[in-house]
Amino acid sequence: MRDTDAVFQQFYDGLRLPDYFGWNWNALSDCLSDLNWLSADHHVLVIDAADEILPGDVSGQRLLFKSLLRAGRRWSYTQKPEGVVLGRLVVVMSCDAASVPSLKEHLRSYLEQTPLS
Repeated sequence: MRDTDAVFQQFYDGLRLPDYFGWNWNALSDCLSDLNWLSADHHVLVIDAADEILPGDVSGQRLLFKSLLRAGRRWSYTQKPEGVVLGRLVVVMSCDAASVPSLKEHLRSYLEQTPLS
């Protein structure tokens, strides 16, 4: 995912986003918050080489990671009358070991800036 178009294409293809997907950050965030077009109850989204996404595009990285964090929070747990059920979406980000501290710091800062809604 070297540029914004590649990010949208990867999500469109990988998640089989609906045809109404708008090919912009708000549309991606909306789709990740919905998931109704997917038939399974639970999903694991694996982002390989997360430290290499959108090199040189700090703003794009921030928008993508904040969208993923917002969706992860949204789907983390669903409260039901019989108790708490694990959510529908789990996001897993992988990178090489040397990049883990930097990626963790970026995600931590985005998490602090990302509202629940």
